[in-house]
Amino acid sequence: MIPRVKARAVQQRLQKLIAQAGLASRRTAEEWIAAGRVKVNGAIASLGDRADLAVDQVLVDGRPLARAEQKLVVMLNKPSGYVCTLKDPQGRKRVTDLVADLPQRLFPIGRLDYNTEGLLLLTNDGELAQLLSHPRHHVDKTYLVKVRGHLNPQTSKQLTEGVRLADGVTLPARVANVRLQGKNCWFELTIREGRNRQVRRMCEALGLPVSRLKRIRLAFLELGQLPAGRYRPLSAAEIARLRSA
Repeated sequence: MIPRVKARAVQQRLQKLIAQAGLASRRTAEEWIAAGRVKVNGAIASLGDRADLAVDQVLVDGRPLARAEQKLVVMLNKPSGYVCTLKDPQGRKRVTDLVADLPQRLFPIGRLDYNTEGLLLLTNDGELAQLLSHPRHHVDKTYLVKVRGHLNPQTSKQLTEGVRLADGVTLPARVANVRLQGKNCWFELTIREGRNRQVRRMCEALGLPVSRLKRIRLAFLELGQLPAGRYRPLSAAEIARLRSA
């Protein structure tokens, strides 16, 4: 049991407080709590515990949990050669390095792999991150894909109907704007899942190795002419629309 300091007016679940502070999504916060990384008033917390930051001391990995900071969501044009993890044992460049000038501590919503470019959202809003990342919501993600080889009617049909991968058949995708370039082919592919390296694996399963991959659209958000390595904050209207989408 957590030691009680005094009667409190507003208690919230610890995973919600951690998400509101911008440290992680609620799901990740639950994992931290289960791993014993969170303490309340000196006692190791359990899942389901609540606290009020006005009167309780909450520690995450020994560091005090601050009150919620101003929520921010930015759209970044991720360059190739950056990782989406907050820490990298290999010392590679991180996408968070590109938003280090902001006072808020941001984390990526989902991931783009090391060699994939394009639209990536970063935020300190754990609730929004969980909402957009949850598999049941099937947020559309559109990629500009360059493959070695040509997309023919048969392979295009397989992409749109579902491709069998080691972790199951993919949901139907959409193919658009196919154009040939010598021995290569460019096209846009829209998927509604977030499996690891999904677009690359789908194409490779059809004998079409990916040589370039760039996410250009997420839900209604368009990357547009945002330069590589630059970001822009989303407006309140865009954030509200993301929540409703």
